Amino acid sequence: MKVNHKPQVVVLGGNFAGLTTARFIREHCGDSVDITLIDRKPYLLFIPNIPLEVLANRDPAQSLHMPILQTLRKDDTNFIQGAVTDIDVANAMISFIPAERAGSATEHLRYDYLVLALGARLAYDKIEGFAEHAHTLSDCFYGNKLRQYLHGGGYKGGPIAIGSARFFQGQKGKPDWMPIAEAACEGPVVEAAFSLATWLKEHRLGDGKNITLFTPAKTIAEDAGEPIVKELLEIATEMGFGYRSNTRDIKRISAEGIEFIHGDSLEAELKLVLPNWESHDFMKRLPIVDEAGFVITDLTMSNKDYPNVFAVGDCAALTVPKIGGHGDQQARIVANQIAKHMGKMSAEEADKPFWPGFTCMGDMGAHKAFYMHTDTWYGGKTSVLKMGYRYYEMKLAFKQMYYEMGGKTPSWGIPLTQFIAERL
Repeated sequence: MKVNHKPQVVVLGGNFAGLTTARFIREHCGDSVDITLIDRKPYLLFIPNIPLEVLANRDPAQSLHMPILQTLRKDDTNFIQGAVTDIDVANAMISFIPAERAGSATEHLRYDYLVLALGARLAYDKIEGFAEHAHTLSDCFYGNKLRQYLHGGGYKGGPIAIGSARFFQGQKGKPDWMPIAEAACEGPVVEAAFSLATWLKEHRLGDGKNITLFTPAKTIAEDAGEPIVKELLEIATEMGFGYRSNTRDIKRISAEGIEFIHGDSLEAELKLVLPNWESHDFMKRLPIVDEAGFVITDLTMSNKDYPNVFAVGDCAALTVPKIGGHGDQQARIVANQIAKHMGKMSAEEADKPFWPGFTCMGDMGAHKAFYMHTDTWYGGKTSVLKMGYRYYEMKLAFKQMYYEMGGKTPSWGIPLTQFIAERL
């Protein structure tokens, strides 16, 4: 008797882009496909709110680890807790090691459709002296390390340097309209500077004059576009921030400060640093990536040589800067594409291409936040920057909505956010 097997959809990665993709594939395709999601951990880390929790002296792991097992179970999506070690795109095969306990043997899994949402490798280990002398806000371990330093009396009120190491962006397959970024994502740098300046005042340890922003690029947060950057720098100057651009890259970090590769340096008691975003080592060997190891796709997030292979979020070459809003848009596009392949969605509806304008909100302390909506860096005309209490409430509301929706925010969520922020 002939058995008809459902197409197997495998999603690698369960944070913002991966979870959103898996959930919308299920919504659009129903029970016509089997879906498996693989991740090293059974929860989503809500990275954007780490600075807010740290400066409020709250353990981010208690509120920013969103369990995903129950959500996936409701969607009839299989979950494997494992670490991906290789992808054979020619034979449509995944290799992974189960991650629940050490010592597991390598397992293999075939797919009909593959979605790579593995994020990036944050290369702190490539920065000499980082572990001994620096801090960051990219996960709960480092968030708690900084929280204990600030609230436990480690910081004494000296100079603070906040900025990025150099990002090395691939060129192979890059669209003509895409600029070259020299920092992977500097929205968190700006957010950390504004909110930390407020924290310093509240704790009588200083203010913006303690802080120097630095960037490897010609200007900080260049992806926000010139009009927004100009306004941000004017505000930073009024607050007393120092500013250093064109630092090119970090050479080493010491107890005294940060030394850059061209020989210049910054004195700093507190060094708050974001690293280079790198591709995972095994991905650099794949035939679907650029020279930096990020997956090359067209504007429907599909690889032209292997059209059943998609990429979303930070592992995609089109995701520049490495920002969550891009991953969300790409996730919806991929879900639509797979639905089209399954005959569940028309080409007219599914083939709307990726456009890299983005919306983001960042904490500024004292229950205020900034909101930006921009695409001018890519040749668009949208450039909106606003600040105030409303945007802080919107930042909190987005997290609540995301948790309640289990990572599947409605299609009207971002347009409604833009309408409330920009029109009301």
